Amino acid sequence: MEIKRAIISAAIVWAIGVTAYILSFFVKILDNPELQANIVLTLALIPSVILGAKYYYKTGAETHGFKLGVFMFLVTICFDAIITVPLFIIPAGGSHLTFFTDAWFWFIGLEYILLVGIYAAFRIKILKGRAS
Repeated sequence: MEIKRAIISAAIVWAIGVTAYILSFFVKILDNPELQANIVLTLALIPSVILGAKYYYKTGAETHGFKLGVFMFLVTICFDAIITVPLFIIPAGGSHLTFFTDAWFWFIGLEYILLVGIYAAFRIKILKGRAS
């Protein structure tokens, strides 16, 4: 695994995700702003993970997609613990405990890992198709 590239990829996904999450609070669509933010993040994760994984695999890395997804999610957890929670969650009345025990957090984490794995699988399938 190319650790530096994986960390940069995770940072790309994290930055886009946090931006989408925060911006969602400025447009009221649902009565529950937290639910709205989680839905927006769930949707924003799709293109951001594709972008992050595309960046990682750009050099021809062959890391298994789910292994990369787990590593990138762990990096994201670190960014959330160090940056997101202290800057955005605690001032809003939350804590590390409430953030990391929220079911939405783990749902989004599972989505993250699956998206990286699916991207990698499609990438391999496409590359094999070109080689034939």
